[in-house]
Amino acid sequence: MPFLPDNEAPKVAVIGLGYVGSCLAATLAGRGLDVTGVDIDARLVEDLAGGRCRFQEPGLAELLFAGIQAGTLRVTTDYAAVQAADVILIAVGTPIAEDGSLADEQLRGACTELYRWLRPGQLVVLKCTVPPGTSKDLVLPLLERSGLAGGTDFGLAFTPERLAEGSALSELRAFPIVVGGLDAESTRSAGEFWHRALGVETIPLESLEAAEVVKLADNWWIDLNIALGNELAKYCDLFGVDVLDVIAAANTLPKGGRHVNILLPSVGVGGSCLTKDPWMVWRSAREQGLEIATASIGREINAGMPDHTARLIVDELVRLGKDPDDARIAVLGLAFKNDTGDLRETPVRAAVAALTKAGAQVSLFDPLVDAAQAEELFGIAPAGSLREAVRDADCLAVLALHKEFQDIDFAALPVAPSCLILDGRAYYSKEKIAELRTLGYLYRGIGR
Repeated sequence: MPFLPDNEAPKVAVIGLGYVGSCLAATLAGRGLDVTGVDIDARLVEDLAGGRCRFQEPGLAELLFAGIQAGTLRVTTDYAAVQAADVILIAVGTPIAEDGSLADEQLRGACTELYRWLRPGQLVVLKCTVPPGTSKDLVLPLLERSGLAGGTDFGLAFTPERLAEGSALSELRAFPIVVGGLDAESTRSAGEFWHRALGVETIPLESLEAAEVVKLADNWWIDLNIALGNELAKYCDLFGVDVLDVIAAANTLPKGGRHVNILLPSVGVGGSCLTKDPWMVWRSAREQGLEIATASIGREINAGMPDHTARLIVDELVRLGKDPDDARIAVLGLAFKNDTGDLRETPVRAAVAALTKAGAQVSLFDPLVDAAQAEELFGIAPAGSLREAVRDADCLAVLALHKEFQDIDFAALPVAPSCLILDGRAYYSKEKIAELRTLGYLYRGIGR
């Protein structure tokens, strides 16, 4: 049986209104679909209903509240609301345990609630990262507790989420969506849904497992590629070579129908996906008797970059004749990515901890992050302004270059003489570096 209405816009339920779920619900409602968002976090639902959005994604709050005001988006804690939906998207969190295995409490809880309200003809689409086999071995049996049979009474598909913070809404409307289903009709129906709902290309795969692997492969590649960039930066340091020049030149080589594409080094990797998905690969492979080396090596390299960055700062201060125990270091940018306020798994936390352990007095400033969340995470209350953060600083560590930092008047900053600028993710041009040096600053970058 088809699992999608033929001649009408499908009604959609989104289970889980975290970052991904909120982006999905807002985008679908904005395109005119009837959407119900369900989350067990009563405070989150209350915030959304009251016009408050926890996530600092450009355009997300406006799109969410436009949908709520227009009546195309409703939010609730009541799972009974899913019964009216044609398509149910599951977008709950799927963290990992310390051993790299899936911590499935949220996914198991969502499916346990969902099966009570499942009805014939519905299409269930998993939209969260899981090890291969999870959709078939965990989700399907839980949903079939309803007495309905997957592939016969309801459809089941997996479509990996591949969004990046800061550009998620535009990517949802542009990126191809990979689809793998329990059976041919589930795959067809899910592909048709995304094409009709978002107008995007869909890429059908032969199984749930193939689609599950795609998301892991994407993030495995990204994390490992960044690790290459980070190790290349350390290698370039040995010879006084600017790693950005090397990467730019290396990336001009055609290979495999495209070009070499080495990603840029930085203070480290953060976010909820890149820091866990390679471990999910490693663990799920080990359970099948295969030892995957690149996933764990990439993670270890990138996880070591905050300490490496802190050592660069300390070593440069010593070289300048400054005692790290007496040094004042202003960290500008706390988020894990430029132009976001997202503190999830930010590498800046470990860098600040290493600097504090070295005895330095550290101040923090980031205009995009929530000050209370930052104080809770770092144990330091962020400064209220840039000038307050940098006063008498011996080092400005630019660890996230937000737009608000791009036009800083460095000549007017009340920093200490011979102030060091540590470029952790700003990627300043040679012209900018020369300008900073004429102002009396010293410059040091990752691999520069």
